Formats: sequence, C-alpha cells, structure tokens
Amino acid sequence: MSASKKILLSESEIPRNYYNIQADMPNPMLPPLHPGTKQPIGPQDLAAIFPMELIKQEVSQERWIEIPDEVREIYKMYRPTPLYRAANLEKLLDTPAKIYYKYEGVSPAGSHKPNTAIAQAYYNKMEGAKRLTTETGAGQWGSALSFACSKFGLGCEIYMVKISYDQKPYRKIMMNTWGAEVIASPSTRTNSGRKILEQDPNSPGSLGIAISEAVEKAATTEGTNYSLGSVLNHVLLHQTIIGLEAEKQLALAGDFPDIVIAPFGGGSNFAGISFAFLRHNFQEGKNVRCIAVEPASCPKLTKGEFRYDFGDTAGLTPLIPMYTLGHTFVPEPIHAGGLRYHGAGAIISQLLKDKLIEASAVPQLECFEAGVKFAKTEGIITAPEATHGIAQVIREAQKAKVEGKQKTILFNLCGHGYFDMSAYQAYFNGELVDHELTHEELYSALEALDTPKIN
Repeated sequence: MSASKKILLSESEIPRNYYNIQADMPNPMLPPLHPGTKQPIGPQDLAAIFPMELIKQEVSQERWIEIPDEVREIYKMYRPTPLYRAANLEKLLDTPAKIYYKYEGVSPAGSHKPNTAIAQAYYNKMEGAKRLTTETGAGQWGSALSFACSKFGLGCEIYMVKISYDQKPYRKIMMNTWGAEVIASPSTRTNSGRKILEQDPNSPGSLGIAISEAVEKAATTEGTNYSLGSVLNHVLLHQTIIGLEAEKQLALAGDFPDIVIAPFGGGSNFAGISFAFLRHNFQEGKNVRCIAVEPASCPKLTKGEFRYDFGDTAGLTPLIPMYTLGHTFVPEPIHAGGLRYHGAGAIISQLLKDKLIEASAVPQLECFEAGVKFAKTEGIITAPEATHGIAQVIREAQKAKVEGKQKTILFNLCGHGYFDMSAYQAYFNGELVDHELTHEELYSALEALDTPKIN
C-alpha cells in the first residue's frame, strides 16, 4: 500500500482570528434563560464563574475575533496540525470518494481540546483567576485543561465521570502529571454530588452531573472560575481554528469538500471542522453537507427534542435552547465517554433546526469496526469518540461507490486512542454491545421537563 499524503502548513500560517459563525447564521439563536427567573440572562449572571472576555465572545456578532499572541505562541507547540489524504482507506473501501482527515491527535493532550483550553486559561489568568474547575468524560477535556493551566500557573480541579474514571486510569494520571486534582463524579465534595449518591450510590455518573459539581465548586470558592470544554458559543469559536487550517490545506491540494463529518458530544469537535465550510454555504451559496455523528445510545440530535433545558443535571446552569434528551438522562456506559452528554450546544441546535446541518446516530460496534479498519489502513488507533466520525465516513464512501459519484469527504480525527486500549480489548473479546434504548429510557427524562417544546 502507498503512503497516505500529508499536507502541512508553516507556523506563520496558524490563523490569526477565530471565525464566529453567529455573524452569518440566517436565524439567530434564542437567548439563554436564568434558571431562577426564566428571563434572558445578562453578563452579570455569568460573571461569577466566567471572565468577562469569554462572556463577550459568548454573545459577540463580530465575524472574526483575534487570537491573542500569547495563545498563538502556545499553539505553535502543535499547530498547524497535519491534513492527510487517506489513500489506503480509500483503496480498502474501493470507493471513488476522496477522503481527507485533519489530525488533532498531535496536540500534547492528544486531542482537539487544547484549542479552547489554552484560550480559556489565558483569559482567566488575565482577569485574575487563581484556579479553574471543570468536568471531563473520557478525560480528553480534563487532560487539555490540565495542560493549559500548567502553562499559565493556574490550579485545576477536575470532576471526572465515574465510569470513565474507572475505565481510563491513565487519563487521570496524565491530568495529575500536569498538576490537576481529579475527583470521580458523583462525589461527596459537593451538594450536587451528595444528592445524586443518596439517590443512587452506584451511579456511573454523567457529564451533566460532573458539570453540576464543577459549577457549584466554582460558584462557591473565591478566586475560582469554571471552564467548559464544549457546548458554549465561545468554546465552539476557539475550535474553528481547525477548519480554517483545513481550508488552507485543501486549497494546497486543489480540493474542496462536498461532505464534512465529525463526532458529536456537545459540539466543539463538529463546530471546529465544519463552521469554516458552512461559511461558504452562507456567503457563497455552496452546498457542503456537514454531518454531526452521535452515539446511538445518546441520540439527542436524532431523537431528542428542541426545547429549553439545563446544561447540567442539578439545574445550576442557564436554560439553553437545545436538542436534548433531558438533563437527568444518564446514558449507557459506552466507551466513548466524551459523547455521553444529554444535550447539544445552542448554535448547533439552531443550525439543525434550520436544516443547515445533518445528524446521524451510529451504534457502538459499528464504530469500533470502523476504528479497526482505520488503524489497519492509516496506522492511527483512534479514540472511541473519533471512531464515530470514521463510521460515518465509511457509510458515505460506500454510498459514493454505489452511486458511482466522486465525492470529497473531510473529517476531523479529533484524537488518538492510546489511553483507550481497554476499550479495544473489550471489543476484541466480544464484551461490547449495542444498547437498544426503550421508549421509557429515551423519553422519561424529557417527560419530566417543565419547559415547552420550541416550534
């Protein structure tokens, strides 16, 4: 087999601005609501846990937002990341489609997450924060924030979803190495965690629960702010550096995507690769298909409802207009821990509601099968989260073969899976299953919500 082609950029070509899709969206998002008053929130409602610069980015309508020089300097440790033409995968699939992937696994933390972690740590440091709290599922986000805090001399306290805390011990050690304290969630450290443990002492945890704990700790501890790895507008903004680089790299290859694909948990991965290309749809009338791929066992985009809901389990966050399965929904303990989130970011939800993007749900076994094919052809063992994107790529490549059409497919390979060997071992041992959710499992949390559906 021939080597897959690698397309590189120089350090000088790292983007100098993030792309803010809010400036070009045909329909603006509905405002987030205060959890108590149910009225639109203002900057003062977020100032207790976020620095003002990030609050400004959350609501900004400016198309381009400058990347601080200090942030770009740290980006140079791993950016620009490479773009590959997956020639060997194309050959295996015998497809007329051209497949490219942007590889974010070369970052210190092994994923795309440092793109926003570095920016968030910088803005918090500039405004006097001493410590950050956060949640993490599979550990990718926790690893990234631990690294970023170490670069800016900030303390870091991480609530890691218990099932992932148990399944992925080396992620915890990675965070510890960068100086972070890691706590299995739900924990006895917060009122939110203690309440969950009273209800279910054996709770596997969820991102919603871990968010509640991290937000509570930040709101009640002086000098401490909260940092989120997905969902919020400013987080998605920082990740657009991925697609902006990919746009330049594809131009060097003389190509442009027909389809852009990424796994979906809360939205940062998908936004990072797709927003730069959606810009061409909005501004130039192009028709790039952008597909967000979620686990079949946590299908908020494909089976959830568009309504106001909390971003966390305890109801401490603002109410966000989102596609959701309900904030008390606890997904099955799949190995793609970073995708076990009940809701979707407001920007993604509005784009999906307006039919400007697509969504797909893929079962766990198909994802691991795709991940193994990719490892054998392209040489990279990917994170379980990343296999969801690969599975959809294979579906689209096979469809192109049946139709006899040449398509250019771009996907974001968001991280490596070298700390996820236990997941692959379970797959090879036949221990993984596809979870079939009953109607009650899928909708009981939604039925308990007291917020109406949004038309």
